[in-house]
Amino acid sequence: MDFSFTSDQENLRTHLQELLGAVCPPEYAERCDQEARPPREAYDALGKHGWLGLNIPTEHGGSGGSAIELAILLEECGRHFEELGMWVFRTMTYGGYAVARHGTAEQKTNLLPRVARGELSFCFALTEPHSGSDAAALTTRATPREGGFAINGQKVFTSGMDISDYCLLVTRTSTSEKKQAGITNFLVDTKLPGIDVRKIATLGQRAIGTTQVFYNDVTVPASAVLGEIDRGWEAVDAYLWYERLCLSAARTGAATAAFDYALDYAKNREQFGRPIGKFQAIAHKLADMRVMLDLSRMLTYRFAWLLDQGKATRHDAAVLKLYTSESYKAVSDMGLQILGGYGYCMEYPMQRFFRDSRLAVIGAGTSEIQRNIIARGLGL
Repeated sequence: MDFSFTSDQENLRTHLQELLGAVCPPEYAERCDQEARPPREAYDALGKHGWLGLNIPTEHGGSGGSAIELAILLEECGRHFEELGMWVFRTMTYGGYAVARHGTAEQKTNLLPRVARGELSFCFALTEPHSGSDAAALTTRATPREGGFAINGQKVFTSGMDISDYCLLVTRTSTSEKKQAGITNFLVDTKLPGIDVRKIATLGQRAIGTTQVFYNDVTVPASAVLGEIDRGWEAVDAYLWYERLCLSAARTGAATAAFDYALDYAKNREQFGRPIGKFQAIAHKLADMRVMLDLSRMLTYRFAWLLDQGKATRHDAAVLKLYTSESYKAVSDMGLQILGGYGYCMEYPMQRFFRDSRLAVIGAGTSEIQRNIIARGLGL
């Protein structure tokens, strides 16, 4: 069993660290959070240098990179600014991966080279006010219309809708006893008439944030269908597995940044005549944080390897999502405790990690849902 990266992968990480260090320094991330504005300059820089095409096949202008290389990219993005990683992963998952896997020849030709060049941004719309954890119970409907479909309904927590060019929209096109049947996916131009986007104020993730979206008789052409009509749920499932790798990598990077900040603080902050890191109560917290980070990285790259080998399972995805999410939350919480009163002050970055990490155990499948999946895999 080989736990090492190739020399090309190590070089990839080094080049990425140099670029992100220049375009996404700590003060830039802090400013984006405080001003509630997306890290567009950093996103555009990644696109300009070809990083958004990492997982796109070479015949469509990408690099044809592996899931392991994708994890490296998202971990480093998350380490510099988690919300940059969130923006990047959505475009690479729902623009790159989804179109490459299920798109028509025309969709691939028209969209993938532009994604690879950083010219397009994508988001994903699944959750509805009455279908959160029960995601397949969605009711947003696409009705056949001459030359295409008319879409009516409401989505919530569509993160990045207001800054994206396309939305991968999950709709219902027919009804059957099995709610996973009759679902169709569309690539929807976010500027179409009839789309009403409303920003939602949130505790964390303020730079990009999330939105509520109303679809009022939105007309899309038949060419906007991604994959097969009425058989889109299996594709959604595949996208969510891929999403869990991306989220876990980015959040492991963010947790690492929180840990590094807390460790540096513990080494330099003195009380009772010595650095607080010399006190066992603080040292043990940092030791526990480091163990969580090591396990999170191991699970992330193990899952990436399994994806590349075609061996990943639903159980593996649930274990990864559960552990990395809970670890990020715990690391951020302990980091804030180590900083004490300063951790509670908005001028220190630990409060941002604390706020942002809380979404990790809620969004994209709650920790409770992940435990249910794992338990079912055990025959319970």
